[in-house]
Amino acid sequence: MAGHQSGDYHKGEMNIHEQSETYDLFMGLTKWGSLIIAVGILFFVLLFAVKGAGFFIAGFVSAVVAVIGFLVLKKKPDAH
Repeated sequence: MAGHQSGDYHKGEMNIHEQSETYDLFMGLTKWGSLIIAVGILFFVLLFAVKGAGFFIAGFVSAVVAVIGFLVLKKKPDAH
């Protein structure tokens, strides 16, 4: 039979540093992009669809939501 080849698969020996960095980048862009889109939609809904909520009220509420979203979504320190 054929012997072991140098290209045989060995579980757990592949360097996945680039894949994990790409995953972290994708998750970060998704997370922050979602917050930006949500705040933008909130601003325009308040501006155009709510009577009495002008530019400044829509901007203030959107800024408050953006700050709360930032605090919730920012990277937490590692547990260990």
